[in-house]
Amino acid sequence: MTDQDWNPLLRDQLAAHWTNQVRNRLDGLTDDEYFWEPAPGCWSVRPRGTATAPVQAGSGSMTIDFAMPEPDPPPFTTIAWRLGHVIVGVLAVRNAAHFGRAPTDYQSFEYAPTATAALAQLDTEYATWLAGVESLGETGLSRPCGPAEGPYAEHPLAALVLHINREMVHHLAEVCLLRDLYLHTHRQTRQEAS
Repeated sequence: MTDQDWNPLLRDQLAAHWTNQVRNRLDGLTDDEYFWEPAPGCWSVRPRGTATAPVQAGSGSMTIDFAMPEPDPPPFTTIAWRLGHVIVGVLAVRNAAHFGRAPTDYQSFEYAPTATAALAQLDTEYATWLAGVESLGETGLSRPCGPAEGPYAEHPLAALVLHINREMVHHLAEVCLLRDLYLHTHRQTRQEAS
C-alpha cells in the first residue's frame, strides 16, 4: 500500500464541485432571485428594521432572520439567507477560528444588500478557506479542531474539512435548485405578459 497525501484530495473534492458544478451556476444571480420568497413566511436577509423573525442579526444595513430555538418546522429560506449562512456560518466563522480571518459571527457580520455583493463575499470566504486547508498540509489535518468547534474540539481538522465540504455541496445545491425554480416559475409569468 502506498502513502496517500490526503490534503489535496480533500481540497479537490470541494474545488471540483465549486469549479464544475456550482460557481458558474451562480453567475448572473439577480437581486430579484437573491431576495425571492417562494413560500409565505420565508427567512431572508432584509433591510434593518423590516424583519418579523424573532431574531435579526447583522452589523450593517441588512440583517439575517433566525430564531433560537429554531421553530419546528423551520421557515423556508431564500437564496439570500442560504448564501448568508454559507458565507458566515459555514466559512467565515471557521476562517476566523482556524485561518487568521478577522473574528466574525452572525451578529457582527455585514450582510450583502445585493446578489453581486453576496457572491463577492462568497468568493472571498471560499478562497480563504481553500488556502487555509492547503496551509494545514498533511500534519495539520490531524491536529484537533480546538475549542472553536465546541463538542468537536478533539476531532481532527480533517473531520471539519469533510464537514465543510458536505455543507458547501448541500447548501449551494439548494441555491442552484432555487435558481432553477425561479427561472421556471418566472419564465411562465414573463411569457404570459407578452
